This record gives sequence, structure tokens and C-alpha cells, in this order.
Amino acid sequence: QVQLAESGGGLVQPGGSLRLSCVASPRTVTTYRMGWFRRAPGKDREFVSSFSWYGDRTDYTRSVEGRFTIFRGNGKNSVHLQMNRLKPEDTAVYYCAVASLGGTYYAAASYDYWGQGIQVTVSS
Repeated sequence: QVQLAESGGGLVQPGGSLRLSCVASPRTVTTYRMGWFRRAPGKDREFVSSFSWYGDRTDYTRSVEGRFTIFRGNGKNSVHLQMNRLKPEDTAVYYCAVASLGGTYYAAASYDYWGQGIQVTVSS
């Protein structure tokens, strides 16, 4: 019933930028919080960033704070993740996720729906 469409990934050189987008459908889906997780090669899934419509709260993992910015799209069902000054260690499959009932922003268990993942590769 719920589908998350991710876009904006690709290959970029270190120091470059990419913008990831995520749109949840149908538009009537409850999106208390939308966020991004990533899984790098040989590493566990980790929280990257999230946006909550409960107080317009934004959160970032320490390694991306100051470089990444999350912001809402045209509606409550979409978010964008602007990634600047990308580093090779940012290389991962990035997953959009939606939390419909709140919860801890950095915990994967708080999210109800997940996208298929989109590849981000930072390499020279």
C-alpha cells in the first residue's frame, strides 16, 4: 500500500554534492517522521538524518552534521537530503524510511516503511 520513491543518487567525486529525494505514496500516508539510513560496504545500517513534522525537528548523525541538510518537499509526504562535501566514506546504499507513529528518531525500529535503497558512490 505504501511506496517510497527514492531518487538523486549516483557517482560523484570527493567534495562534490548530491541531493536525494524521497516521496511517499499515497499522499494520504501518515508521515510523522521521514528519514534516511545508509548501509556502507561491510558495515551495519546506520542512521543518517531525519525530519519530523512534530516541531519541524531535524536530526543528523555526527559524521554528516554540517555537510548534509534535510528539508521537506512540496508536501508532508516528501523530503530531500542535500549532501555536500561528500567523502568516500559516505559511499553506501541510502534508504528512505517513514515513521507513522513517532518513536526514537535514530532507531530503525521506529520506522514503518522503507524504500528500496539508492546507491551513492563517492570516488575519484
